[in-house]
Amino acid sequence: MAPGSNNVPKNIGAVQPAKSAVATAAVAGAFSAVFLVLLVVNYIQVSIMMPRREAELTDLKVKIQKQADDKELLAQIRALDLRIRQQRLRRLDFSRKCGYMLLGGVVVFLAGVIWADSHRKKRPTPGPVGNQRNEQIFQAARSRLAVAIGLVVLAAVGIFLVVAPRINFAEAEAEGPSYPSDEEIAKNWHRFRGPGGAGISAYTNIPTRWDGKTGEGILWKTEVPLPGHNSPVVWGDRVFLSGATEQKREVYCFDAISGKLLWTGEVPKASREKLEIKEDTGAAACTVASDGRRVYAIFASGDIGCFDFKGSRLWTKSLGIPDSAYGYASSLEVYQNLLLVQFDQATVEDGKSRLFAFDGLSGRPVWEVKRPVANSWTSPIVVKAVNKYQLITVADPWVISYEPASGKEIWRAKCVGGDVAPSSICAGGLVFVIEPYKQLVAIRPDGQGDITRTHIAWRAVDSGPDICCPVSNGELIYVLTTEGMLICHRVADGTKVYEKDLNATFLASPSLAGDKMYLLSEKGVMYLVQTGSEYKELGRCELGEDCWASPAFADGRIYLRGLKTLYCIGNKP
Repeated sequence: MAPGSNNVPKNIGAVQPAKSAVATAAVAGAFSAVFLVLLVVNYIQVSIMMPRREAELTDLKVKIQKQADDKELLAQIRALDLRIRQQRLRRLDFSRKCGYMLLGGVVVFLAGVIWADSHRKKRPTPGPVGNQRNEQIFQAARSRLAVAIGLVVLAAVGIFLVVAPRINFAEAEAEGPSYPSDEEIAKNWHRFRGPGGAGISAYTNIPTRWDGKTGEGILWKTEVPLPGHNSPVVWGDRVFLSGATEQKREVYCFDAISGKLLWTGEVPKASREKLEIKEDTGAAACTVASDGRRVYAIFASGDIGCFDFKGSRLWTKSLGIPDSAYGYASSLEVYQNLLLVQFDQATVEDGKSRLFAFDGLSGRPVWEVKRPVANSWTSPIVVKAVNKYQLITVADPWVISYEPASGKEIWRAKCVGGDVAPSSICAGGLVFVIEPYKQLVAIRPDGQGDITRTHIAWRAVDSGPDICCPVSNGELIYVLTTEGMLICHRVADGTKVYEKDLNATFLASPSLAGDKMYLLSEKGVMYLVQTGSEYKELGRCELGEDCWASPAFADGRIYLRGLKTLYCIGNKP
């Protein structure tokens, strides 16, 4: 190029911006690599160290079942559970923050790479000398802008981490264990048919008079957004339900005092496969469960959702759409920090049935066992029998008891068949199960292995409801058929005491409050019956809406779910 020429390469001024962009990308890349390494290290600690501590906790829980009175061991379990919970929360919090920092670093890195690459692609072209300084100024300004944007992104991430809600570990420690005590469970109606699935109220001051037409005795009623045949669950001042259609699956939290809908939580459907279920089962037949810290719901689609009491969704999980003839309907159970799911499906030969235990806080699988049974609609129960906790399940052809902490089988009895829907109960030292249309079976729960020939105490033939669960006060046991036949037997030997035809249809299971039995018909009529060796009706209360769900009880109140409405029955102050 001749001296004095007016043409010089236009991209001379771009050299410095290109170097700045490369430097920015290099710094951001190193920044991102550091946080990527931290995430990997954190993952290794979570996947290796945490399971070891949790396995140690599981072993201690199995041990406490054999040493129920060992207070020192119980204190050790509570302390270890608290440490594990705090460490898990810290690891989750650390992963969240590292993830944000990594995201910010990657954004800046990519911006730098793209900006540097745009400069390198330019080739020298002649241009007027007069434009050189303007071009340099322009390119430098763009370079500074790119760096500034990158720094703003990193600053925004940093500010977010500073102002983001932090986990209050002191508060978590003050709350104690992440699961309720036996006393807390007894005071609340935390699952289908309350503690142990027994259908027995801890309170005797339960209303005996109300009228849906006049509003007498009805404290409030609130419409439920989506349909469902599951029963109310009550914990403290909260009432929980679920509802679903083919398109939506929701969990509802109502104020127990006012009936106000406090929040709605949605559970996404994992599978796009069309769900085929019977209308009388529906997409939300399974009753939710709560441990006083969280509420859990499962739907016919096999999708599970966990929410805290403020309505924040903590985790979701899909077990897949079950192969069930009438639609999945087993309700959930909790034991300490575990969510228990009886996922029976298909036939015995298909081998698809499973029993799952998930960590309530994280949703992490704790244990899983394969079940040699066909599809069922019964719900598992956790009861204390023979001085230890037992998880009892019923499905064709086995009644099986497991250790709830580990999933280890304790005993099994082959005594049911067909499409089993009524869940078991434990009363008077016996476990009671129903084979629909055929028999009521009493089992002694103190055996080991196959106890079919050794531990069946008695059978009552022709006392086999197809839907309703039994209820017992320890001396007498009552079974109720869909067609309205109420049958009473003695717990000790199975002797039939009486039977009474109520001439009504029943889908809700019977319940007890003190010496009164509550029988809720499909038409929403509550039959109040005196317990005893003779049938004595105390009265009838009409709600004015069809009811398929079983009632829930609290201090001085009954919660009833109609087909469209949630009701609170009680005496006005």
